[in-house]
Amino acid sequence: MSRALRIGIAGGSLAGLTAASLLRDLGHDVTVYERSASQLQSRGAGIVVHRMTVSYLLERGGFEPHELATRVSRLLYLGPGGEVVHAEPCIWSFTSWNTLYRSLRRCFDDQRYRLGESLLAVEPADGGVSATFQGGRRERFDLLLGADGIASTTRALLLPEVAPEYSGYIAWRGTVQESALGPEAADILGDAVIYHLMPDSHILTYPIPSPDGSMDRGNRPINFIWYRNVAAGAQLEDLMTDGRGTLHQLSLPPGALQERHLKAFRRDAEALPGCLAEAVLATEQPFIQPIVDVEVPRMLFGRVCLIGDAAFVARPHAAAGTAKAAADAWALHDALELEPDDIEGALASWERGQLALGQQLVDRVREAGDRSQFGGGWDPKDMSLRFGLYAPGN
Repeated sequence: MSRALRIGIAGGSLAGLTAASLLRDLGHDVTVYERSASQLQSRGAGIVVHRMTVSYLLERGGFEPHELATRVSRLLYLGPGGEVVHAEPCIWSFTSWNTLYRSLRRCFDDQRYRLGESLLAVEPADGGVSATFQGGRRERFDLLLGADGIASTTRALLLPEVAPEYSGYIAWRGTVQESALGPEAADILGDAVIYHLMPDSHILTYPIPSPDGSMDRGNRPINFIWYRNVAAGAQLEDLMTDGRGTLHQLSLPPGALQERHLKAFRRDAEALPGCLAEAVLATEQPFIQPIVDVEVPRMLFGRVCLIGDAAFVARPHAAAGTAKAAADAWALHDALELEPDDIEGALASWERGQLALGQQLVDRVREAGDRSQFGGGWDPKDMSLRFGLYAPGN
């Protein structure tokens, strides 16, 4: 490496932390700026583990696979009565946002991870970039990464015309402890990723590590995701308005649902196959995420890069969002390592590859989601519907 770059990363979640550790390993001076004033906490969301998702932790962080994810033996599709209509071995493992975040934080210096640092402005400065943070403080960087997620401030500053586009359906999400389920439900839900298809809807479940990192059967949460169509406009706004009258745009957190919506949801859940109904009904505080698409025409703006969900947000059907974020970070690491004396050339090469990856992923999962939710047909044997970052199953 010719010269250590001063690199700022706006966003301290999974994308930002992966990039921070990788670029630090190259010898660069890296600082993460997280807008939250307190340590990040998830809402119990589960994550399908692709190799890319945990590549840093396994290759450089000293972790073993069993420390990061749970395994199940089967992929099952259940019919209306709970009968198995399709079964095959399961090749995936599953983790939680908490597990990944906690593990990645262990890999990065606390002194270089700054909380309560909201990005306000960016502008070119002497071959680099000047960033203004909350309170008016300015920092100059040789490179700034916008890794600030679906509600990216960096993207809004650079591409104000790009905004999340609602898909026409939402995901009800939640977790329930295996120990809260009866023996029969706990047995099937604890050893399978399970799908159930309904007209213009589907639900899936899988077990994830407990908040304390336990992978032991009986101590884990069962994670569910139920995709349901909700019309844009008044219907969606009503659902996303909490009990205090506040409208939430991108996620309605646990405990915030209006009671009438929660009661209606529970009534509908009673019609699910037995083990799925039991898990959903036992979930005390489900939450809602509108499913959106985000796609950008550019990821590179001089010495500013957009990575992860700040650039492309893909619907969850390929379960590849965290893997794509890690891939963006690894590709940037590789480009800067390969061309340390040509930063502009390295960044341009990086952008070409990651733009193509992000666009193909968004296109693929948009097609899969439309098939599921709007009458296109979802065949359990169709391999094009499998999880995967670069392609179904990959």
